[in-house]
Amino acid sequence: MEMQNPNILLARWHDEFDILNIVTIQNYNDLIDTQDKDKIADFFYHRMHSRYIKPFQYDNETFKKNYKNGFSIMASCCLLIEAVQSFKNGWETSDKKSEKAFKEFLQSEKNFKDFNKKEKDFYKNIRCGILHQGETTGGWKISRIGDYLFEDTSLTINSVRFLRELEFSLQQYTENLKTEKWDSDIWDNFRIKMRKVISNCES
Repeated sequence: MEMQNPNILLARWHDEFDILNIVTIQNYNDLIDTQDKDKIADFFYHRMHSRYIKPFQYDNETFKKNYKNGFSIMASCCLLIEAVQSFKNGWETSDKKSEKAFKEFLQSEKNFKDFNKKEKDFYKNIRCGILHQGETTGGWKISRIGDYLFEDTSLTINSVRFLRELEFSLQQYTENLKTEKWDSDIWDNFRIKMRKVISNCES
């Protein structure tokens, strides 16, 4: 199908020098044509990071005290987990696959080993609880105090630490894209998902 608008924006972010970076559909397709793995991986990282992680890293005391919220952090984290796992699996959509996405993500990421055998409970009580009800369920709690990731006895997640670990996982996936071969499974799955992303932008 012929592209409707190659100038549709896929990502925008400011780098460490406060320079605005923009990637359009045309920019992305040009990178695909040249098989520029590094730039494609960086585009993906910043598309995800700027949307789901960076908003909570604003270094301002008023923001931290009055606006930064553990529930919104975890809601954003859940959106990112499902998106990243969809890219890893090459899913065009995670419809009816959400629980599987969370199970696979939490089991495959070593930095989330604290949730071993609690993947289903996390999905039900954190992901579904927050995104559907605006609250946790099943006695699970969210905090922003301390440096632990998850306290099993109290079922408490440290949202700040969780966000930090998720950022690390995003970085690792990005690095894997850079180092794996162009015709590897990780790249085949990435391109399948991106084609659907672009199709969604154009529809």
